[in-house]
Amino acid sequence: MSEIQFFYEDIDFELTNVQNIEQWITHTITAEGYSLEGINYIFCSDEYLLQVNIDYLNHDYYTDIITFDNSEEEGKIEADIFVSIDRCRDNAQIQDIPFVDELRRVIIHGILHLVGYKDKSDEDKSLMRQKENAYLSLPQFQ
Repeated sequence: MSEIQFFYEDIDFELTNVQNIEQWITHTITAEGYSLEGINYIFCSDEYLLQVNIDYLNHDYYTDIITFDNSEEEGKIEADIFVSIDRCRDNAQIQDIPFVDELRRVIIHGILHLVGYKDKSDEDKSLMRQKENAYLSLPQFQ
């Protein structure tokens, strides 16, 4: 069984280049000083993720990603990461960037949360964006 699993709920979408993405995620986790226990990525629709947001976080709004940290040991990553493909498509269109670029940013954003980066303050957002850009620019994982 792979340490990274990909699931699809309520969406007509399938991730491509899976092995490369798995290696990239694992590299990011290791580079940040953590080890990977297991991650479930659940790609879904806006409505599916909205319901997760309402049910588990009491937030009644759309979002592109929700990360649940299930880690039981310090330094080990175990998580469920929900990604709205609808939000990624809309955000890519709004930003006039390719969908795959936005999807990769969201995928790695969840990992960066798991290794301790935050995005509430302007300073935190800036650091998060710097880290995203650094990992997105790695040529061996393109």
